Amino acid sequence: MASIVGKRINGRTYYYLVESERVDGSPRIVSQRYLGSAADVAAALDGATGLPESTRHLAFGDVAAVWSTLERLQVRQAIEDVLTPRRAKIATYLVLAVLHRATAPDVPLEDWWKGAAAARFVRLRLPADAVRDEEFWRVTRRLTRGQLERIEDAVAARIPRESVTLAVDVPNFATYAESDTADATLAGLSALVTLDGAIPLVSRVYRRGGLGVEPFGVAVDRLGARQAGEVTVVFDTGQHAQLDLDSGLHFVGALPLADFPDLLARPASSRRPVDPGRFPGLTALEARTNVFGVQRRVVLTHSARLHAAQSRSFAQALSSATRQLDGLALALEAGTNRRPREQLLTDIARITRVRWVDRVLSARLTGSRPGELRLEHRIDEAARARLDEEFFGKQLLVTDHDWPVVDVVTAYRARYHLDSTVRMLNGSFVAAPAPRWDWSEHRMAVHSLVTVLATAVTHVMRREADRAGLDLSVRELLDQLAGIGETVLRYPSTGGRPRTRRVLTARDATQQRLFELFGLGAYAP
Repeated sequence: MASIVGKRINGRTYYYLVESERVDGSPRIVSQRYLGSAADVAAALDGATGLPESTRHLAFGDVAAVWSTLERLQVRQAIEDVLTPRRAKIATYLVLAVLHRATAPDVPLEDWWKGAAAARFVRLRLPADAVRDEEFWRVTRRLTRGQLERIEDAVAARIPRESVTLAVDVPNFATYAESDTADATLAGLSALVTLDGAIPLVSRVYRRGGLGVEPFGVAVDRLGARQAGEVTVVFDTGQHAQLDLDSGLHFVGALPLADFPDLLARPASSRRPVDPGRFPGLTALEARTNVFGVQRRVVLTHSARLHAAQSRSFAQALSSATRQLDGLALALEAGTNRRPREQLLTDIARITRVRWVDRVLSARLTGSRPGELRLEHRIDEAARARLDEEFFGKQLLVTDHDWPVVDVVTAYRARYHLDSTVRMLNGSFVAAPAPRWDWSEHRMAVHSLVTVLATAVTHVMRREADRAGLDLSVRELLDQLAGIGETVLRYPSTGGRPRTRRVLTARDATQQRLFELFGLGAYAP
């Protein structure tokens, strides 16, 4: 039975909706809901809600989706299994760090936590003031390198995957320094990833430069020992020198286009679409040719999107070079530039020595003495047309596999996807947590683990979106999810507790599909 009951508090009456039932033969109140003052009840009956006195916007969509994925993969449980329950606090901080890195890598941990809706559904068992960068580093300071590797292995074991594993290298993984002017430590990353989704499984971070740098081939052997099954190495142009391709190693790699003019000269009609659904605008041809002294299978691809991007970039570079030469020519003619001929030739070489520009732009300096020197330049339109036809949009891949072309392309692009994500999560410059702290080997190892786990989780999400028909990069996926925010409306107090209401922002069609795909309704207010 429901009824409205008034309670007198400090001289004012406040109303409650009370439901009562008979329990053991006697009436008992089983629920009680606060309605407010008489004015509040009247406003509600009139359909008026009143204006909130303040609002607050919290990050919701991306945080909830990443958290949903972390829970489905049981990442915290995997970490606890490695560290034992006695060290569950470390697992909590590591999972929190992965969630933070995936959704707000450029924001301090404590600021992100205050501005995210995560506190509603992420159960940390930590006081709010303990969610700080300093506390994270304090708690994780005793983790050993062996434990970090076992954590990575344990999480990898929970990622659904096919049997094909790729070894890739990201030489520009991170730059560790205290400031823009401090000496920096350059780090690269070698990793085993899945063919489907480029999801990192195990990894190895190394210092770039100096003595004792680990060759890619050695890293592949060490990483392969941590995972069962066959590994295919993916290498970039020029990286084959670190590998022995005649050792029985499986590989997919890129070759310098200029070394194979006969293949570049093949007409566009010899190429066929690769997979319009997965790779729209991508065509390819297959051939066998001499590569490093052995007849090997090669795949020449052409991407309409890459062609357009390279054409725009080249046009900008050519325009910049011709403007500089025009300015130099005018200065020589006006007599305001009287530098020696040798210096001018050096300047001209610097201006024109830009990728592809030197193929079509030529410059001629006449005269011998300052004041008499003149500059002329011309663009070879025939050479420009050949460049557009033979180079733009193309990549040449070599492999020992008999895979379909679509799998060869997918394997090679795994490196691009991994590189793109870690750049987003790390930024081009990794600043120290505080000026007084150094990037020790241990801090770099912990930071790297968090980055790799965040990459793995977001790549799992990207693969799920792709299978649902949403072709999005990790950045695009997270941006779409971040557009789903949570707004907290705070209404004026009428003498009792202030009233609040939480609502989600409007969603477009893509956001609604992602909302449903990642089960965000379970985390909605």
